[in-house]
Amino acid sequence: MPKVTEEHRTARREEILVAASRCVARDGFHKTTMADVIRESGLSAGAVYGYFKGKNDIIRAIAERSIGAVAQLLADLVERAEPVHPVDAVEVFLEQMTALARETDGDMLKVGVQAWAEAVRDPDIHALAKEKMGAVRSVLEKVVRRAQRDGTMSSAADPAAVAQVLFALLPGFVLEAVILGDVTPASYVSGLRDLLS
Repeated sequence: MPKVTEEHRTARREEILVAASRCVARDGFHKTTMADVIRESGLSAGAVYGYFKGKNDIIRAIAERSIGAVAQLLADLVERAEPVHPVDAVEVFLEQMTALARETDGDMLKVGVQAWAEAVRDPDIHALAKEKMGAVRSVLEKVVRRAQRDGTMSSAADPAAVAQVLFALLPGFVLEAVILGDVTPASYVSGLRDLLS
């Protein structure tokens, strides 16, 4: 029997998570069953259970995937060569996040909201969300500190407090996009700039 490469295992696992994300975006975590994921993936039950023991494992993996994507987008901003004002960072982040949501099956924004709800209910997902969201806020604090060094933000500002407020803007945008459907990164950031002026 031929060996399965690590690349194949990673691709198959991702295939299952994409199928599960479509189910969650459509039906929510609680209504989504393993049978739904198996049917959506087009794989056999044995193949799916070979990667995930059950629904809770899939929920954790989806939560880690969606929250982790947010942290990575912001981490990339800190590495830019040019100065980045925190409001510009929010704008770039929202643009990238909405582009990623359009590109991925199973609308990442809807799945993210579902993951937050699970974090309130499930202690394991809460711990994961706390870790990942803490990492996002930590990156935002680095953006603020960098802006202070670059001279695009007052050195008197408290980077940790500013990061807390900036972080709150991100789920606010996601909730408006998912529930109201009339917000864009441009309109959101324009409103933020007007508010701060």
